[in-house]
Amino acid sequence: MKKKSINRSLWLATIGPGLVVMLADTDAGSLITAAQSGAVWGYKLLALQFILMPILFIAQELTVRLGLVTGMGHGELIKHHFGKWWAWLSVSTLIVSCIGAILSEFSGLAGVGALFGIPVAETMAVVVSFLIIMVWTGSYHSVERIAIFLGLFEFTFIVIAWHTHPSLKEMTEGLMNVPWRNSSYLYLAAGNIGAVIMPWMIFYQQSALLDKKLDRRHLAPARWDTAIGAVITQLVMAAALIMTAATIGKTHPNLPLNTVQQISDAITPSLGVSAGRVLFALGMAGAALVATIVISLTAAWGLGEVMGFRRSLQDHPREAPWFYGTYSTTLIVGGIVVASGAVNLVNLSVGVEVMNALLLPIVLGFLYLLARRTLPEPYRLKGKYAALVAIVLFVTTSFGVFGGIAGIF
Repeated sequence: MKKKSINRSLWLATIGPGLVVMLADTDAGSLITAAQSGAVWGYKLLALQFILMPILFIAQELTVRLGLVTGMGHGELIKHHFGKWWAWLSVSTLIVSCIGAILSEFSGLAGVGALFGIPVAETMAVVVSFLIIMVWTGSYHSVERIAIFLGLFEFTFIVIAWHTHPSLKEMTEGLMNVPWRNSSYLYLAAGNIGAVIMPWMIFYQQSALLDKKLDRRHLAPARWDTAIGAVITQLVMAAALIMTAATIGKTHPNLPLNTVQQISDAITPSLGVSAGRVLFALGMAGAALVATIVISLTAAWGLGEVMGFRRSLQDHPREAPWFYGTYSTTLIVGGIVVASGAVNLVNLSVGVEVMNALLLPIVLGFLYLLARRTLPEPYRLKGKYAALVAIVLFVTTSFGVFGGIAGIF
């Protein structure tokens, strides 16, 4: 009985970082990229959402293993084993990804506010103030609980997709007719890959596990936490694609989306204007908010690991001024840029995800090398599984880069 109690406590203490990072993975940019995929290509990109499930788990499981076994964050680990220059290169890709992602999340939130007639500046002021107060006055555990609560609103997309009554026959036809040679299709495919595997996810989960004071004893439940999250995030992505494929994709095939309003309007016939708009707003706002929390914290953690300043949510702001300052500055600057009205949401979102795909060689390259070289023997990536991981990561990276370049040029 006592052993069961200990095991239950171990699992309860572990669950969280994997769910949070996966719920953040289905962020505003990812959802819009999936919605754009359904609107333009119907169900032709649906299979990719399920193919990416195990790939996402493989990448994030290495992150879990590295964090819990070495006790170091991702940037800190690169700095320790490869040197400061390589650490700065890796963190630079992180910062670029975070900047694009923050603008994408805030643009999504601005679009949600616009559905109800709220000016962009007011939406940004409320969101930025809420997120700064939440982190400055809370602990890691309270921030994690809030993030999971907000992320659960993403399940509304599954409800919406169900109510659009997608055709199984049309799904099958879409899966069987894939235009591999079309550059526009490849560009969106690359965007979907970049929407699933992002630099900030790897940095965040590794740092979050450490801030939560977990170690190698928590490895098994942390893997399950990650696996469950990987399934959930891709089901939500698939739902976002289905809801537009079953609506815009049928009534106006090949029509690209330009605003959040268009996506919302597309799903209202099956749910009613009021219900459809509210459900869509809850799902999009939840996705964007949990992602914003993760991305801004990741930027602060990543810089802290390379520069060496204190970087824990367990510390008071007076004890870690650079950490809290970086977090807050990221939010404030992002809010100001989006409030200026200089951002096109849909183009930005797809572009950011394609950029993430182009950064995969650096991100996944470091991840694989660290798993091969830095872990002690019992935990090291080796043998047949190491070969399988190498093939999976290489194919994913190659396809993402090829698709992104083909779409651009």
